[in-house]
Amino acid sequence: MKTTGISRQAMVAALVGAAMVGSVALAPQVFSPEAGAQPIQIEAPRGAPLSFADLIEQVEPAVVSVNVTTEREVSRLGDMQQFFEQFRGMPGLDEFMEERRQEQEEEPETREGRSLGSGFFISRDGYIVTNNHVVEGATAIQVVLKDGSELDAELVGTDAQTDLAVLRVTETGEYPFVTFGDSRAMRKGDWVVALGNPFGLGGTATAGILSADGREIGPDSPYTDFLQIDASINRGNSGGPTFDLNGNVVGVNTAIFSPTGGSVGIGFAIPAELAEEVTQALIKDGKVSRGWLGVAIQDLTDDMAEAQGLKDAKGAIIADVTGGSPAEKGGLERGDIILSVNGDKVTDATSTTRLVGKLIANTSNRFEIIRGGKKQTVNVVVGERPANPNAIVRPASSSDTPGVKADGATITELGATFEPMDDELRTRLGLKSGENGLVVTGVTKEGVMEDAGFQPGMVILEVNNKPATSVEALRKAIDEAKRAKRTKILVAVRIGQITNYRTIDLSDAE
Repeated sequence: MKTTGISRQAMVAALVGAAMVGSVALAPQVFSPEAGAQPIQIEAPRGAPLSFADLIEQVEPAVVSVNVTTEREVSRLGDMQQFFEQFRGMPGLDEFMEERRQEQEEEPETREGRSLGSGFFISRDGYIVTNNHVVEGATAIQVVLKDGSELDAELVGTDAQTDLAVLRVTETGEYPFVTFGDSRAMRKGDWVVALGNPFGLGGTATAGILSADGREIGPDSPYTDFLQIDASINRGNSGGPTFDLNGNVVGVNTAIFSPTGGSVGIGFAIPAELAEEVTQALIKDGKVSRGWLGVAIQDLTDDMAEAQGLKDAKGAIIADVTGGSPAEKGGLERGDIILSVNGDKVTDATSTTRLVGKLIANTSNRFEIIRGGKKQTVNVVVGERPANPNAIVRPASSSDTPGVKADGATITELGATFEPMDDELRTRLGLKSGENGLVVTGVTKEGVMEDAGFQPGMVILEVNNKPATSVEALRKAIDEAKRAKRTKILVAVRIGQITNYRTIDLSDAE
């Protein structure tokens, strides 16, 4: 018999090893579970589909591709500038380029552009939901149905804040449509199916699960908690629907997170209940009217709560109040901590912004706040949010940066020097006449104030919710904090035209 090359010693070693494995398997457990503890046991999922074909077959006729034509200005000087760059200095060239530049300003050239997206019918008479960014700047919109029919559509309304838009086909008829469901009834791990027009391919379906909810994906979407799904969505899927297994729209696909530019399994959809609310407003009024307070707010951090002797850091702190705004008229003040709006609790600045944004303009609403360490209720009639609320906050001024004097009173333990504010500086900072404050004129390197991010030119308006009327007032606030055994003080800081809150850590002060 031909040998396999395995030595007798190796075989013995293998048998010994097998015996050792067997002895380990029969050995007593080393770690014993706590008395009464039980392992997690899960029943096998029931009702998992063998195929999504029936679902897709029923809802697909309501999903459309959205083809958009845009027109944008282009510079005729770009290529010419590059061409003539190598001849710079030649006699008459500068004059020639200046003449072409003037022609460009008088008659700008436009170029037609095209973009693709997705959408879906939400009514029998032809209303379609899509994304605002799909139709932004559109000069013509055409939708393509499942059977290949091409229909012209008109824009009914858009809402940039939630990235939603509503179209309506111009040809009368009866169209297949789908309805919104409730994404709040879904759980992480539930199946979802996304339909749309990725890369212009049209009629594409992908499946996955709800990966997460309540996602915040950037400051440009302050009113939306996104659904995260892993059903593949790509460029062109924007505006398309995400369905649950009952054929209800639970989300409107709007964005992906991708280091590659393509799907990596992290997509985001606008929740159905928000999409339905916004689209109904767009159909009715062509726009969304949001409540407006006229305040700048920040998250209440643990350090801010500690500086004021509060145990809970949930809430939003008002950093600034716009003059003449609903907030000012209603009695809200800088330093107020908003806890709830009409009984709905807030957790941070984002949740506060969303609650206020849902309020109906010109209605009275109840704000529960903390002021000076005590809870109270303030009733405010909210206004309608302007198109550019920041333009209202910013008064005309010659400069955003105050002049800094070289001398001033010093607080050694903070490592900084200060000067009282004058009328000229108040005007430049857009503050009220007679409002007090301390200008930071010098900051010691690696001192407490530098660690807190302070720089010369910043102005301290308040210390622990009291006006910073003088250096003595600042010293007093420090002493009071120490007597209360607090390691931090809370200050309102004016930087240019913006006010925000910061904490100064006294534990490192000398």
